[in-house]
Amino acid sequence: MTKVLVTGGAGFIGYHLSKRLLEQKFEVVGIDNLTPYYDPQLKKDRVKQLKDSHFQTSYTFINEDIANKEQIFKIFSEEQPDLVVNLAAQAGVRYSIDHPDDYIHSNLIGFYNILEACRNFPVKHLVFASSSSVYGNRKNAPFSTQDNVDHPISLYAATKKSNELMAYTYSHLYDIPATGLRFFTVYGPFGRPDMAYFKFANRIIKGETIDIYNGGDMLRDFTYVDDIVTGIVEIMNKVPERKNDAQYNVYNIGNSSPEKLGTMIELLEQFLGKKAQKNYMGMQPGDVYQTYADITELKRDFNFAPSTSLKTGLKKFVEWYKNYYNI
Repeated sequence: MTKVLVTGGAGFIGYHLSKRLLEQKFEVVGIDNLTPYYDPQLKKDRVKQLKDSHFQTSYTFINEDIANKEQIFKIFSEEQPDLVVNLAAQAGVRYSIDHPDDYIHSNLIGFYNILEACRNFPVKHLVFASSSSVYGNRKNAPFSTQDNVDHPISLYAATKKSNELMAYTYSHLYDIPATGLRFFTVYGPFGRPDMAYFKFANRIIKGETIDIYNGGDMLRDFTYVDDIVTGIVEIMNKVPERKNDAQYNVYNIGNSSPEKLGTMIELLEQFLGKKAQKNYMGMQPGDVYQTYADITELKRDFNFAPSTSLKTGLKKFVEWYKNYYNI
């Protein structure tokens, strides 16, 4: 049985990926430090669902911080994973403006430790999370992996670009097959409460005002989590070919169909059965006007074809939301 180590295993994407892998008969080791960046109970409930599943004998959860090098080496030594999917990171663009230490700790030191562990305990493939944030405030769209990404406008974006550079170097020097994935606005059930769709749902239900930045004139390439997970599993199972002296690749993974922020709000109002009270604001530091993934390469190499519309995806999210919070 193939063993996959998933860092950030109690996180939003980590949970959905682990669930899919268990369903497909992989053995899964999840690592997460359950940071209180958002309600840790959500993370604990995700882990509980995985532990209580029909595949619990193939699932191990370890409460650990990837920035703890000694413990990460111990886990790799004992578990000997075949594949690693690194999703652990301090997320959030705006949060990085006031809390830079958290990003250095998790996204740089933590990722360095994962690379070192993969060097000392060789794995077949390292797949790691990058972000659409690396593109900065680009005017030209869609965003291509061929575009220059040397002008990040948040520390979060800078750490993700750094991860790509570090992974390339380790692939070149130590023959670690590595693939980076630039995620585009992932959403869905059991999601992150700091993201707009979840935050808006909370405020709409409570009758509180939602802050809408840039007067609502924003475009996001909303990508449903199940489509993301399908892509990760396909990519994980295929080692990148050697080019430029490294077995390394980076892909955009998104819906490739940007939607207006207003459309997302209207759909939430429809499914929640309640109108939002709106407060229109200006553009926030670190924010970008639009995200739009060019997924040509992912289609070419993996036949990646996201199939979930924003309407369908948000309906599924609201169904989960009402059930989880007993609304």
